[in-house]
Amino acid sequence: MKTFPASQLIINADGSAFHLHLKPEFLADKVILVGDQDRVNMVASFFDEGSIECNVQSREFHTITGKFQGKRISCISTGIGTDNCDIVMNEIDALANIDFATRTEKAQKRCLDIVRIGTCGGMQEDIPLGTFLVSQKSIGFDGVLAFYHDRDKIADLGFEKAFVDFVGYPKKAAVPYVVSANPELVDRIAKDDMMRGCTIAANGFYGPQGRVLRVDLAVPDINEKITAFRYEGQRITNYEMEGSCIAGLALHMGHRAMTVCCVIAQRKIEAANTDYKPRIKELVHTVLERI
Repeated sequence: MKTFPASQLIINADGSAFHLHLKPEFLADKVILVGDQDRVNMVASFFDEGSIECNVQSREFHTITGKFQGKRISCISTGIGTDNCDIVMNEIDALANIDFATRTEKAQKRCLDIVRIGTCGGMQEDIPLGTFLVSQKSIGFDGVLAFYHDRDKIADLGFEKAFVDFVGYPKKAAVPYVVSANPELVDRIAKDDMMRGCTIAANGFYGPQGRVLRVDLAVPDINEKITAFRYEGQRITNYEMEGSCIAGLALHMGHRAMTVCCVIAQRKIEAANTDYKPRIKELVHTVLERI
């Protein structure tokens, strides 16, 4: 069994994980991840009355664990970006699968169901604002998985090469990685009333998503190329900023994970909806019923 010294696994004096400030006993097997820390309260507003076990916040990481229709669920905010998701995924896996008292890996592993709920920008004309879009594949622009062993074993290398060659991807940028969501979890959440697609998890909101303000882009027509790209009948449907790290690390760790987003911007027709909160609330309730 692996053991984890203090410099590798930092445990707070109260026995909680370093960043999340969450104790092992308060992590449910069903986990909802959201970017916005205020959205945790909205998710928890659906929980059964009197069922909340913990409500903990540290920096951008906010956790509430409770029950929805009797199902025990933890909702955790990640903040924006895959760097934060690297923290969250490692710490929830540690909470599940490392004994904090002995700093040793548990013999009996827990498999978590992890669903990220977020917002995204649609990349195809036939994806209207308000669409609930499930990421069957995530394309990571962030490079996080390259720091972990055997990255290629969980990636779709053919998709990666075809994408890089077609788009003319910046040579000094991290090579994109392509990973799949858990198919059983996708079917359970998406059913037959959500769109499914391939999603770019960008490592920024502006340049990495093809937005131009005062600084020009390295590949000026990158979004046109992304929209036109096809691989084995698959196309890129949307941009968001966290799903690739969540899906990739879940595959490494033995968890089930996926991302579902509400489309609040339409990049192809240059439209956006800033009054999207009612639609997000509907998505949250749907996920809570299906997770």
